[in-house]
Amino acid sequence: MNIGLIAHDEKKKLMQNFCIAYRGILNKHELYATATTGRLIEEVTNLTIHKYLAGPLGGVQQIGSQIEHNMIDMVIFLRAPFKAPSEPDIFNILHLCDEHNIPLATNLATAELLIKALDRGDLEWREMYR
Repeated sequence: MNIGLIAHDEKKKLMQNFCIAYRGILNKHELYATATTGRLIEEVTNLTIHKYLAGPLGGVQQIGSQIEHNMIDMVIFLRAPFKAPSEPDIFNILHLCDEHNIPLATNLATAELLIKALDRGDLEWREMYR
């Protein structure tokens, strides 16, 4: 499965900790992230991350394009709760995941549910979409 990882600045440390905790599951999949998030995850986990541009420089749009082309199977977007949901990066990813039926987590609780479901094989239905 191809997993997109995005984190606002306030959530980057949380994303690192999440990836440390679930490194055993994540290393079985292809991981894609915006530049800074990807670098920070690699530094603490030794996971291989395909890195796009930094989020504000177009990385979120690059992941969005991958979603539109059905090349991302799941997105974990740990977002700062006080950022307006109408901000383009947030709205675009939420909209694209809804439009293309991509499982999306925007907080730690949902991210853990999705990663455990992935490990159990509950997301294998995504294979039908490719």
